[in-house]
Amino acid sequence: MTIDERDSTLPTGPDDRLAALGDEFARLTRTLLAATTVGEALRQLVTAAAQLIPSASVVSITLRGPDGAFSTPVETDEVAIELDRIQYRTGEGPCVSAARPDGPAYAESQDLVRDTEWPRFGPAAAEHGVGSVLATALLPDARPPELSGALNVYARGRAVLTPEDRNIALLLATHGSLALATTRARALAEMQTAQLRQAIDSRDVIGQAKGILMQRRGVTADEAFDILRRTSQDLNVKLAELAGTLARRHTEIDLPAS
Repeated sequence: MTIDERDSTLPTGPDDRLAALGDEFARLTRTLLAATTVGEALRQLVTAAAQLIPSASVVSITLRGPDGAFSTPVETDEVAIELDRIQYRTGEGPCVSAARPDGPAYAESQDLVRDTEWPRFGPAAAEHGVGSVLATALLPDARPPELSGALNVYARGRAVLTPEDRNIALLLATHGSLALATTRARALAEMQTAQLRQAIDSRDVIGQAKGILMQRRGVTADEAFDILRRTSQDLNVKLAELAGTLARRHTEIDLPAS
């Protein structure tokens, strides 16, 4: 989404603007908390930034992996991908700085043509028609794999990003960080629940197979489990899979004699 495609009906008066921002952040909070995947939460974040920051031309998200590699999972325009990649290649630029776990809360330039802080990124960004840039940090995840990132806002004009834009971007990054933590926690809980369910199912089917062997061979529970374990190793088949096969087809097959 470019600046020209933005909703032009947003109020522009100071009081109306403040009220509209409050409404938008309330809506954003609801949609972010309802996100079921990290990708969905990130998409909501860049869309909100494009809508709420008037001078934003394109918006992207930078994520930094545990190995230090950077990536751009979502953006509003493909030019943002190239702008981000220039920073990843050169190792300099606002999104690289803000995305580092020990980086600043934000990094910005109001004139990339004349800014000397990023001598390689600045001129390259200007060649893509970008005059100003702002990157706000996504708070690093305290749990492994300790991901961090940045919300990147690119503007075509020079000196067009205002202190209000910066405050909005910082609020968006905070909302996004909390949403990402919530989404990842929910996904982890679902994965753990699925793993627990699988473990319970495996235990049940192993119990059924032990019962079949105990009845068929007149052995104890420990001896039946030992037969299952040794056969699993001999056949190079997972214990739960072997037990499941025996439980389903116990009238057709038997395990090798111990």
